[in-house]
Amino acid sequence: MSLISCNALSVNIANKQVCENLSLSINAGENWAILGMNGCGKTTFLHHLAGLLLAQSGVIYINEKPLHALTRKETAQQLSLLLQSQEDHFPGTVLESVLIGRHPHLKSWQWETDSDKQLALDTLTAVGLDNFSERAILTLSGGERQRVALATLLVQQANIRLLDEPVNHLDIHHQHEVMKLLTSNNENTANVFVLHDVNLATRYCDHALLIYADGTTRHGICTEVLTEKYLTELYQYPLHETRHNQRRWFMPG
Repeated sequence: MSLISCNALSVNIANKQVCENLSLSINAGENWAILGMNGCGKTTFLHHLAGLLLAQSGVIYINEKPLHALTRKETAQQLSLLLQSQEDHFPGTVLESVLIGRHPHLKSWQWETDSDKQLALDTLTAVGLDNFSERAILTLSGGERQRVALATLLVQQANIRLLDEPVNHLDIHHQHEVMKLLTSNNENTANVFVLHDVNLATRYCDHALLIYADGTTRHGICTEVLTEKYLTELYQYPLHETRHNQRRWFMPG
C-alpha cells in the first residue's frame, strides 16, 4: 500500500530547481534515503512532502488522499516530521516535550491520558533516556535533545515518518541505535530520511532518491541507485565501493 506518493511534482525555490515532474511512491515497510550535495534542496523537498511548502505543480498523496484536501490535524495523525534542528524558547521537562507528539490525537482542551504518559516514558527508554523525564529541556546536550525529538516523533505514531538528518549530533553508537530503532518492525510505516552518510543509507535503507545539483533526480532500490557511478556523479567526488561481511561500503577516492 502506498503511504505517501507524488505525481508529476515540480519544486523550485529561490529560482533553483529541486525536482521536475517527479513521480514516486513510498510504501509501507520501506525505508527511503534522500541524498545530495549541500544546498541541492533535500530539506526543501522533505518540507513539500510534509505540506509545509506548496509545489509549483503536481500532487502529493497521503494514504492515497490528496495532501491539500486534508486538515492539518488529519495530516499530523498520519505524518510526522523531524526538523533538522531543535529550538527551545521556553522551559519545560523532557516528558512534557515528548507528550507534544500526542497532541494530534487529543480533542480540544483534552489533557494527555495515563496511557499517553506511559507511551512517552516507554519511548524515552527506547531512545536511551529512561531517567530523563523530569530533566529540564534546556539543560540537554545536542545529542540528548535530538533523541528527545525522535521520541516525540515516535509517540505521534504516524505511519509516515519524514526525518531530516535524524542522526544529527549523535555519536556512532547512538546513530546506529536510532537507525535500528526506526527501521525495525516497521511493516506498517514508511521512513524517509535525509542523510549525509551514504553508508548509513546503504545499511538501513532499501530505496533512495538522489537529488543532483542541477535539479535532476534519480530514484529506485538502493542496490541499483547507490553505485559508484551515480554517487560519484551526485557528489562530484570519486566514491569507491568495497564489501565486508556481505555489506557494501563507499569510500572516498
